[in-house]
Parts: sequence; C-alpha cells; structure tokens
Amino acid sequence: YQFITKLKREMVKYSREPPVATKAAKAKISDLRAHYKTMWEVANAVRGMQLNKAITYLNDVLEHKQCIPFRRHTGNIGRCAQAKQFKHTQGRWPQKTTKHVLDLLNNMKANSEPKGLNMDNLFITHVQVDRAVKGRRRTFKAHGRIKDYASSNCHVQFFVTEKDKDVPKADKKPLKLSKKQAARQRLQIGKKVEKKSEKKEQSSLSHICLINPLLPIQYQLPILQLS
Repeated sequence: YQFITKLKREMVKYSREPPVATKAAKAKISDLRAHYKTMWEVANAVRGMQLNKAITYLNDVLEHKQCIPFRRHTGNIGRCAQAKQFKHTQGRWPQKTTKHVLDLLNNMKANSEPKGLNMDNLFITHVQVDRAVKGRRRTFKAHGRIKDYASSNCHVQFFVTEKDKDVPKADKKPLKLSKKQAARQRLQIGKKVEKKSEKKEQSSLSHICLINPLLPIQYQLPILQLS
C-alpha cells in the first residue's frame, strides 16, 4: 500500500514551470482529502493576490470576517452579505479547505526565503486544482443494500512570482513614409491651414458686424470696408 501511494505522488507533476525559476517559488499537494469543488473556489479566490494579503484574507475567512465567493460550483450555496465586496451573492466559510490552502501558502513563503525574494513583491501567478482518484468506501443501508461512499479528492499546485518594477514605455519612433504618403500628408496639412484661416476671417467679420447690431446698415458698411 505504501509503495502504491508513493507511485501516485511521484506521478503528479507541475503542469508548467515558472518563466524565471530564480524569481519564483512553488508548492503542491497530491491526493488531498478535501472536496475538489470547494478547493477550486478557495484557490480561485486567492489567484493573483499578493502573498501576505492572501494569508491575511484566509485567516479572516477562518474567523468569519470575510467569505469565499462561490462563482462556478453554486449548487445549493446560500447567499451572504460579505460576498457583496466581490460583486457576487453566494459565499461560504470552508474551514478544512482554507486550512489546507493556508498551509500551502506558508510553505511557498518558506520556500521563497532561501532564494532571497522580496516578500512584499510576491504575487500568486499560477493556481491549478485537478480532480484526483476518488476514495472508494461503502455504506450499508436498509434491506441489505450496499451503496458506494466516495470522497472527491484533488491535486493542488501554486506558483508565487516576484514582480518586476514597472518600466516606462519607450518613445515611439516616427514612421517612415513613402513619397506619396509624405505628399498626401503635406496636402492635408495645407488644407487644414486654409480652413483655419477662412474660419478666422469669418469670425473677425462676424465680430465686427455684431459690435452694435442696432445700428442701421449705412453705418455698418464702412466698418466692414475698413476690415
């Protein structure tokens, strides 16, 4: 039995590797005796969070200060007011699954310390929850019947990555234009300048005409001629 369990653990591998191994830490667990659906929701709630914030959030869940929003597996899940902050209605406070995820996050934190990573700059970049082999048991019912009594186990894996500092964007290089394109651009600029000059002339004339609109026409004509 020990040999079979050892084989099972060795078979489960990481689905992918971090792009820069020196700036990342990993943690996983195989054949975890916890509900797959609940684990998926807890892991998804932590995805993309800063590591220390995720740990404090899960501690709040254990104390019922915050909830885990159930977004995918929503069958027979009650509504709670704490789910409003996640723009959702359904939520729960799963104890067993939250403790397992907390252990994994603390394990990642311990794995990142020897690498000298900055704890305030670590973010959960990869989360994956897979179904494992179901635990087979039996339950005995009335009239001599026997029914299956399976447990829905799961495999879980996390990556945490140190985020690089934001680099400012470089200035865009001017595009190289062909002779035709350059000529068209010059024509368009010339047309815009002509339109602007026409608008200025019209606005100046209208301004002069509207200095005193109550005056008769014979007094307005000399003003227009002067302009």
